[in-house]
This record gives sequence, C-alpha cells and structure tokens, in this order.
Amino acid sequence: MNTITTTNFNFPGQKSVYKGKVREVYNINGDILVMIATDRLSAFDVVMPKGIPYKGQILNQIATKMMKATEDLVPNWLIATPDPNVAVGHLCEPFKVEMVIRGYMSGHAAREYKAGKRSLCGVAMPEGMKENDKFPEPIITPATKAEMGDHDEDISREDILKRGIVSEADYVVLEDYTRKLFQRGSEIAASRGLILVDTKYEFGKTKDGQIVLIDEIHTPDSSRYFYADGYEELQAKGEPQKQLSKEFVRQWLIANNFQGLKGQTVPFMSDEYITTVSDRYIELYENITGDTFVKADVSNIQARIEANVLGYLGK
Repeated sequence: MNTITTTNFNFPGQKSVYKGKVREVYNINGDILVMIATDRLSAFDVVMPKGIPYKGQILNQIATKMMKATEDLVPNWLIATPDPNVAVGHLCEPFKVEMVIRGYMSGHAAREYKAGKRSLCGVAMPEGMKENDKFPEPIITPATKAEMGDHDEDISREDILKRGIVSEADYVVLEDYTRKLFQRGSEIAASRGLILVDTKYEFGKTKDGQIVLIDEIHTPDSSRYFYADGYEELQAKGEPQKQLSKEFVRQWLIANNFQGLKGQTVPFMSDEYITTVSDRYIELYENITGDTFVKADVSNIQARIEANVLGYLGK
C-alpha cells in the first residue's frame, strides 16, 4: 500500500517549508508556493498513523477542478498542477480564520445542538431541528486557524473583528466570497445527484493586496456531501444519511472511543479498513467530478513528484 506521508525536498530557490496536517508547502523564491497533498489523514485535529492510498491525489485533483469551476466568481491562488499530488500557486498571506458555511445541521453543528446549544459562533440555530435537517438559510460559522496538533476553535464574527484578526472591510469580502462559492458548489453537487452539506474555505492576500481563495475547495476533507436520492426518506425515518466525506472516519473513531481528547489513543486501523477509506475517497471523486478516477503511478511517489516539480520549475 504505497502512500506518501511526508516529504523532504530541496527545490531550486527553496526558502522555507510549512508542514500542515495534510499538505506540505514549499516557498520558492518568496514568489510562488509548491503545495504537495500527502496521503495523511487528519481527524479531530490528529493525524492518523497510516496514510490513505491515493488520498492526496484525490484532494489535489478535486480542489484544482473546483477552483477552475469557480474562478469566474472568486479569484484563486492557483497557477499550475505539474503532478497529480501537486498544485503551484501565488504566494499569499493567509487569513487566520477558516470560513465554515453550513447548509444543513450535521457534524460539529449537530453535536453542539444535541448538547443543548442553540447558537454556534454567534449565529442562532432554530428550535425543533433534528440532525441533518436543512437550515432555513446557510449559516457561516468561522473557526480560528490552528497550527498542527492544536484544535481549531469556533469564533464569532464579532470576536474576529474585535480581536483584529480580520479587518471589517476584508471580512465583508470573505463572507461574500464564501456565500458565492457555497452556492456554486451546491449547484455543482446537485448536478451530480449530491447535496453539499457544509464546507470550509480559506483565503489569503497576494502581494498586491488581492483577496484570493487558497488551499482546497469542495474536497472530502473540507466538505460533507449526502446523496440527494433518498435524503428525504432517510430524514423522515430518522435514519443516518450516507456520507461522502471523512465524517464516516470520525464516526468510526468515535465508535472506537477516540475524539482526539487527552489520554485517548488512536484505534488500530487494519489494511482492510484503510482500503475501505481509500475506496470511499475514490467514490466521492467520481461522484463529485463526474470523471473516472485514474490512479497515478505509485511505484515511487517521491521520485515522481520531484521529477515533475523540477521539470515545471525548470521552465
């Protein structure tokens, strides 16, 4: 089960490397970024001990397809994709918030609701809802950006502005872009027989001050999808929706007594289970893009990536 879970490249003009939960970002000449999507799997802000075959390729290719499908609405950082696991883009200064938008009460929102909360990030949630019900209107529930190993935290619009994390003028743009992207993402999902339940977007500023979309968009790591067919019936029966997102991994971890809390140990993931996770990621790729997934050559992933990036930079 060949996977790529860490990199240690030294590209021409390389100034620094940032290693996130899943992606590793190489700064080239303080001008462009080479972002490598690894096969690492993160849940509850903890990186799992085993990689998921083809996960990095899937995330990278969905994200780049979705950026191209939304670039008429919102500018983005992307320049090129020289390898299945690699995106190259403009160097940006990231905003220290993740713009989370929810069309349905699922995942974290549902867990908070079950705990008795009727407000999330300062946004009211109506009484009488049940898990996976649709909100009257999508709600934006931001989170503060965390470094690797730390938990992201819910934060309200008011606190973001009060603490000066984002200026009001910029935040208005982030909200506008978030709603536009979610609307387009929902339309794309609907055309494929899916429901875009919730997602998160990250933004940065280019050297000339333009706000652009960065990182990933509409992937199974950043988004949650349901099948549209059967949604109403399952809701009426109070049964779980079939998820095309990594929520199924979170639920498996919860069932095995792990939520990333102090003192808890990540449960053992057998090769069989890892394969099922990989298959679910491929399933989402094919459903959301409408394309057949073409597995990249994984005989030597590191060498393949290095050759492709060097070839691109050499141009």
